[in-house]
Amino acid sequence: MRFVVKRLIPAGLMLAMLLAPAWPASAAGPLHSGDTAPAFSLQRLGAPGSVSLTSLHGKPIYLNFFATWCGPCNDEAPSVVSLEKTYRPRGLVAIGVNEQESAAKAKSFVDKYHIPFTVLLDSDGKMGGDYGVIAMPVHVFIDRKGKVSTYRLGEMNPSEIEAAIKKILSS
Repeated sequence: MRFVVKRLIPAGLMLAMLLAPAWPASAAGPLHSGDTAPAFSLQRLGAPGSVSLTSLHGKPIYLNFFATWCGPCNDEAPSVVSLEKTYRPRGLVAIGVNEQESAAKAKSFVDKYHIPFTVLLDSDGKMGGDYGVIAMPVHVFIDRKGKVSTYRLGEMNPSEIEAAIKKILSS
Protein backbone atom coordinates (compact mmCIF):
# COMPACT_ATOMS: atom_id res chain seq x y z
CA MET A 1 0.00 0.00 0.00
CA ARG A 2 1.35 3.41 -0.96
CA PHE A 3 0.34 6.64 0.67
CA VAL A 4 1.81 10.02 1.46
CA VAL A 5 1.73 11.35 5.02
CA LYS A 6 -0.26 14.56 5.21
CA ARG A 7 1.13 15.89 8.46
CA LEU A 8 4.30 15.16 10.39
CA ILE A 9 3.62 13.65 13.80
CA PRO A 10 6.23 13.91 16.58
CA ALA A 11 7.65 10.52 17.62
CA GLY A 12 6.29 10.74 21.19
CA LEU A 13 2.79 11.50 19.99
CA MET A 14 2.98 8.68 17.45
CA LEU A 15 4.00 6.23 20.19
CA ALA A 16 1.15 7.43 22.41
CA MET A 17 -1.28 7.00 19.52
CA LEU A 18 -0.06 3.46 18.87
CA LEU A 19 -0.33 2.46 22.53
CA ALA A 20 -3.70 4.11 23.17
CA PRO A 21 -6.64 1.68 23.24
CA ALA A 22 -8.72 3.89 20.93
CA TRP A 23 -8.82 7.36 19.39
CA PRO A 24 -9.83 10.01 21.92
CA ALA A 25 -13.49 10.99 21.61
CA SER A 26 -12.52 14.53 20.57
CA ALA A 27 -10.22 13.44 17.72
CA ALA A 28 -11.43 11.93 14.49
CA GLY A 29 -9.76 8.68 13.61
CA PRO A 30 -10.10 6.50 10.56
CA LEU A 31 -13.66 5.60 9.73
CA HIS A 32 -14.87 2.03 9.77
CA SER A 33 -17.45 0.07 7.84
CA GLY A 34 -20.88 0.85 9.26
CA ASP A 35 -19.94 4.28 10.67
CA THR A 36 -22.23 7.15 9.78
CA ALA A 37 -20.40 9.40 7.33
CA PRO A 38 -19.54 12.76 8.91
CA ALA A 39 -21.56 15.70 7.63
CA PHE A 40 -19.84 18.20 5.35
CA SER A 41 -20.57 21.22 3.23
CA LEU A 42 -17.82 22.55 0.98
CA GLN A 43 -17.40 24.96 -1.92
CA ARG A 44 -17.25 23.48 -5.41
CA LEU A 45 -14.16 24.12 -7.48
CA GLY A 46 -14.98 26.38 -10.42
CA ALA A 47 -18.73 26.48 -9.84
CA PRO A 48 -21.06 28.46 -7.62
CA GLY A 49 -22.46 26.95 -4.48
CA SER A 50 -21.46 24.19 -2.18
CA VAL A 51 -22.12 20.48 -1.85
CA SER A 52 -23.25 18.89 1.39
CA LEU A 53 -23.63 15.30 2.43
CA THR A 54 -27.31 15.91 3.20
CA SER A 55 -27.89 17.08 -0.39
CA LEU A 56 -26.66 13.67 -1.57
CA HIS A 57 -28.84 11.58 0.75
CA GLY A 58 -29.94 8.33 -0.83
CA LYS A 59 -27.12 8.24 -3.37
CA PRO A 60 -24.04 6.01 -3.41
CA ILE A 61 -21.03 8.30 -2.92
CA TYR A 62 -17.34 7.84 -3.59
CA LEU A 63 -15.13 10.46 -1.88
CA ASN A 64 -11.58 10.64 -3.19
CA PHE A 65 -9.32 12.83 -1.00
CA PHE A 66 -6.29 14.05 -2.97
CA ALA A 67 -3.57 16.65 -3.27
CA THR A 68 -1.59 17.67 -6.35
CA TRP A 69 1.75 16.83 -4.68
CA CYS A 70 0.65 13.28 -3.79
CA GLY A 71 2.32 10.75 -6.11
CA PRO A 72 -0.20 7.94 -5.53
CA CYS A 73 -3.06 10.42 -6.08
CA ASN A 74 -1.61 11.27 -9.47
CA ASP A 75 -1.02 7.60 -10.31
CA GLU A 76 -4.59 6.52 -9.64
CA ALA A 77 -6.39 9.60 -11.06
CA PRO A 78 -6.84 8.17 -14.59
CA SER A 79 -8.44 5.00 -13.17
CA VAL A 80 -10.74 7.00 -10.89
CA VAL A 81 -11.88 9.09 -13.88
CA SER A 82 -12.49 5.99 -16.00
CA LEU A 83 -14.44 4.18 -13.28
CA GLU A 84 -16.55 7.25 -12.52
CA LYS A 85 -17.53 7.50 -16.18
CA THR A 86 -18.44 3.80 -16.22
CA TYR A 87 -20.59 3.86 -13.08
CA ARG A 88 -22.14 7.36 -13.20
CA PRO A 89 -25.06 6.07 -15.36
CA ARG A 90 -25.83 3.56 -12.55
CA GLY A 91 -26.12 6.36 -9.97
CA LEU A 92 -22.59 6.73 -8.60
CA VAL A 93 -21.75 10.18 -7.27
CA ALA A 94 -17.97 10.62 -7.26
CA ILE A 95 -16.51 13.63 -5.49
CA GLY A 96 -12.89 14.65 -5.38
CA VAL A 97 -11.83 16.46 -2.21
CA ASN A 98 -8.73 18.58 -2.59
CA GLU A 99 -6.97 18.84 0.75
CA GLN A 100 -5.58 22.19 1.85
CA GLU A 101 -4.44 23.56 -1.48
CA SER A 102 -5.36 26.63 -3.46
CA ALA A 103 -8.13 26.56 -6.03
CA ALA A 104 -5.51 27.14 -8.73
CA LYS A 105 -3.56 24.02 -7.74
CA ALA A 106 -6.72 21.94 -7.55
CA LYS A 107 -7.80 23.22 -10.97
CA SER A 108 -4.43 22.24 -12.47
CA PHE A 109 -5.00 18.66 -11.25
CA VAL A 110 -8.56 18.62 -12.61
CA ASP A 111 -7.36 19.93 -15.98
CA LYS A 112 -4.40 17.53 -16.14
CA TYR A 113 -6.58 14.45 -15.67
CA HIS A 114 -9.78 15.79 -17.30
CA ILE A 115 -11.78 15.12 -14.15
CA PRO A 116 -15.49 15.32 -15.07
CA PHE A 117 -16.93 15.00 -11.57
CA THR A 118 -17.36 17.53 -8.77
CA VAL A 119 -14.26 18.58 -6.87
CA LEU A 120 -14.58 20.25 -3.48
CA LEU A 121 -12.03 22.48 -1.76
CA ASP A 122 -11.21 21.50 1.81
CA SER A 123 -9.09 24.61 2.29
CA ASP A 124 -8.88 24.44 6.08
CA GLY A 125 -8.65 20.63 6.32
CA LYS A 126 -11.72 20.33 8.56
CA MET A 127 -13.46 17.76 6.38
CA GLY A 128 -10.21 15.81 6.11
CA GLY A 129 -9.92 15.88 9.89
CA ASP A 130 -13.50 14.65 10.29
CA TYR A 131 -12.75 11.82 7.86
CA GLY A 132 -9.46 10.83 9.53
CA VAL A 133 -7.24 11.96 6.66
CA ILE A 134 -3.69 11.80 8.02
CA ALA A 135 -2.13 10.76 4.71
CA MET A 136 -3.23 10.59 1.11
CA PRO A 137 -4.93 9.35 -0.87
CA VAL A 138 -8.00 8.39 1.16
CA HIS A 139 -10.99 6.65 -0.41
CA VAL A 140 -14.38 6.65 1.30
CA PHE A 141 -17.33 4.77 -0.18
CA ILE A 142 -20.69 5.71 1.36
CA ASP A 143 -23.85 3.70 0.81
CA ARG A 144 -27.34 5.03 0.13
CA LYS A 145 -28.11 5.12 3.87
CA GLY A 146 -25.17 7.42 4.61
CA LYS A 147 -23.04 4.67 6.15
CA VAL A 148 -19.39 4.08 5.34
CA SER A 149 -19.10 0.90 3.32
CA THR A 150 -15.35 1.00 2.62
CA TYR A 151 -12.64 3.28 3.99
CA ARG A 152 -9.13 3.03 2.63
CA LEU A 153 -6.00 4.97 3.44
CA GLY A 154 -3.53 4.66 0.58
CA GLU A 155 -3.57 3.92 -3.09
CA MET A 156 -6.14 1.50 -4.49
CA ASN A 157 -5.80 -0.36 -7.74
CA PRO A 158 -8.64 -0.12 -10.27
CA SER A 159 -10.14 -3.51 -9.39
CA GLU A 160 -10.27 -2.59 -5.68
CA ILE A 161 -11.99 0.72 -6.46
CA GLU A 162 -14.43 -1.02 -8.79
CA ALA A 163 -15.31 -3.65 -6.16
CA ALA A 164 -16.00 -0.91 -3.58
CA ILE A 165 -18.15 0.99 -6.10
CA LYS A 166 -20.17 -2.11 -6.96
CA LYS A 167 -20.75 -2.71 -3.24
CA ILE A 168 -22.30 0.75 -2.67
CA LEU A 169 -24.31 0.57 -5.89
CA SER A 170 -25.96 -2.66 -4.73
CA SER A 171 -26.74 -1.39 -1.22
